Amino acid sequence: MDGAGGSDANGVDEGYVHRPEGQWDERTDARGRPPADDTGEGLGRAGWVLVGVVVLAFLVIPGVIYLRPATPGELGFGFLAAMLVLPMLPAALLGATAVWSAVRGRDG
Repeated sequence: MDGAGGSDANGVDEGYVHRPEGQWDERTDARGRPPADDTGEGLGRAGWVLVGVVVLAFLVIPGVIYLRPATPGELGFGFLAAMLVLPMLPAALLGATAVWSAVRGRDG
């Protein structure tokens, strides 16, 4: 077969397939960029820090509040202060970490 269409040895018509020469490297997409899953970078340091803070904010702190509600009182916090401050700390930490990772991702 000559690559410009026609039938193969079994008589199956493959149609026309345009194959430009030298336009694309096999490791790039149609726009000339490397594929996203081929970079090998993974999440990177900022990504893993963000994952850790998300786990802390959504699992650890609420788990402590749920499983040991008397712990803030043992540390000297009043009930109202504890129920306002304990959720606020991971929220502020999560926000600060998100801004840090966004700025780091923009620069790097």
